[in-house]
Amino acid sequence: MYLKTSIVLAAMVVSFALSSWKLKSPEISMVITAIVGALVAGLGLPVRILVEGLFTNFDLAILFVCASVFINIYSYSGSINIVTRKLVQRVDNKWVLLICMAIFMLIPGALTGAGSVSVFVVGGLVATVVRYMGLSDKKTAAFVFIFAILSAAAPPINIWTMMMTAQANMPYVGFEKLLLIPILIVGAFTIIYLGHGTKPESKEKILAELPEAVSDMGWFRILCPLVVLIALILLSLYAPFSIPVLGLPLMFVIATIVAVLCNPKKTSLKDYYGVIAGTIEQVFPLVATVISVGVLINVMAATGVRGLLSITFITLPKILIFLTVLLFCPFAQGCLSYGSAIIFGTPLIFMFNAAGMDTTVICAALSLIFPIGDCLPPSRIVGRVSIETVGYKGSYMSFLKQILLPLLVLGGLALIMLIIPNKLSFLK
Repeated sequence: MYLKTSIVLAAMVVSFALSSWKLKSPEISMVITAIVGALVAGLGLPVRILVEGLFTNFDLAILFVCASVFINIYSYSGSINIVTRKLVQRVDNKWVLLICMAIFMLIPGALTGAGSVSVFVVGGLVATVVRYMGLSDKKTAAFVFIFAILSAAAPPINIWTMMMTAQANMPYVGFEKLLLIPILIVGAFTIIYLGHGTKPESKEKILAELPEAVSDMGWFRILCPLVVLIALILLSLYAPFSIPVLGLPLMFVIATIVAVLCNPKKTSLKDYYGVIAGTIEQVFPLVATVISVGVLINVMAATGVRGLLSITFITLPKILIFLTVLLFCPFAQGCLSYGSAIIFGTPLIFMFNAAGMDTTVICAALSLIFPIGDCLPPSRIVGRVSIETVGYKGSYMSFLKQILLPLLVLGGLALIMLIIPNKLSFLK
């Protein structure tokens, strides 16, 4: 049985490598790998398993779409542009502006669970301001990338945590402080590391590059959609028995309606359709990723490959797991995207739980490690879009060297959380 499963695993590895090389698409490669694995395992073409896999992460796909539609319609109204212009006009301190730009980068990803959405929505705007703060194109790309992956790990929506908790039958609660504190530490370090020694340009140059402000857009119109969304999320957390069960997708739909009502621009249905169509095109790779991950994971479970990988990894000596987790998990993220959280993350949760360790802290720590892989091949989704958005023309290796130190700090904090989870349980 072990030999047969190992042969299936070898066939899947070869097919994934060849597919990724020829097709340059991790999503299609994962589906092809799943079909090859099923055929080698003697399952034929298991339509039922494949279809079930398509719907494994369907709820996450809906969440991606709804959240991204909200953030794009909110951005289309001009709210983010106005806030950015006002900040540049009124703030004279370089460090304060860099902090504000970091917060701007964190919000879209935290609300959607996808760092690439942060890059798509505000990456260009942030890059313009950061570049005029004296940062080179390489440092600007690093700034955008680091805060994009931190935004994906930030609450309220952390996809890695959601997938691990769903597989481990854990409640998705108690992660706010556990995720926010390391993110704030890494964010502060990144700002100091990248901003040290730079000299900002004049305000006039920055404002000339920013989009013009929309007239009649007051603070009420700017804040109302965000306040409604935050209020719904807080009510669901702290008064769950006083309101109907809405779910995050519906909350984003409600906030989107509020954003439409607060938009002072004369916008036709055709314009909104264009925004929504552009959003679907924008998030399609992410939706395709989570859907194809579901297909691959389902076939891996049916063939025994998932169990083989999980058992092999978690039966290593604990000290070896601590030493290798910062290597395996990011590279798994680069290959399997969110599927890495299920293949490696969930078994680790069960293992640490059996050892009497706090699984909430363990889950939070792992969800800080996986985003590091968003700059690694073959997918390197966030790394690629960060470079394209900024317009960095240097080599990808030089970009990796620039982001190495902040990533080591992030990995180090996550490793500390893995080693002493019970001592950090008070943060839940």
